Amino acid sequence: MTYATVMVSLALDQRNEARLAVAGQIAERFDAGLIGIVASVFSPPLYFTTGEQAQALIDQGQASIKRRMSELEAQFREATKNRAKHIEWRCGIDFPARYTLQQARCADIIVSGGHSDAFSDPFALVTPKDLVMEAGRPLLVVPDSTDWLDLRSMLVAWKDTSEARRAIVDSLPMLRKAKDVTVAEIVEAGGSQPLAVSRVRDVITWLSRHGVSASELVAEQNQDRDTTVQLDAMAADVGAGVVVAGAYGHSRFREMILG
Repeated sequence: MTYATVMVSLALDQRNEARLAVAGQIAERFDAGLIGIVASVFSPPLYFTTGEQAQALIDQGQASIKRRMSELEAQFREATKNRAKHIEWRCGIDFPARYTLQQARCADIIVSGGHSDAFSDPFALVTPKDLVMEAGRPLLVVPDSTDWLDLRSMLVAWKDTSEARRAIVDSLPMLRKAKDVTVAEIVEAGGSQPLAVSRVRDVITWLSRHGVSASELVAEQNQDRDTTVQLDAMAADVGAGVVVAGAYGHSRFREMILG
């Protein structure tokens, strides 16, 4: 398994330098093709009018979106020049999540930006939470502060779920290129430390049969810290540049209702 086609999802109203840099590096390391993608629709203001004035406003808004898309295409082509064996640009006047999810069929991995404290227009941006639920492809979320793909050390955040199993399979190409791999599990309240160690060692054995040498890290859950915060600390301790983790297998609405 390898990554033959990398898709990078761009945003109209956020910085794209980090995700473009990392997507280009993935394409370079795996001799892959690269697809840049963006979509947006005009969002009329609350004081929207009717008639000719309304149509003029829509035309202006769509023209502005198309100009911005042209700028992003130029940025994409410049950032990925000579980094991929072939590059392709896709854009559409459509809801970003819907358009990107439709096009995801042609990619092996999707690169997206991370969380931004700035206001993001849902008509101009597809978020990681939109992609991870429905894309059917692995998602690499790149913080804006990142400028290169650090594969020297990787942390696998293990939990014995189908989502985690799928994530580790999808990340095998990167894991094979990492110098150090750590498989970590946090033992939740009421859980068994020996059973957690056994699970982690099973994963390490499985990885070894795929050419990946890994070490184990099993820790008790810190009741004073959120699990995500604890995983971040574990990743920092091992110097992980990439964290592999499963995500939700059902909708947030279902989670709120059913747990």
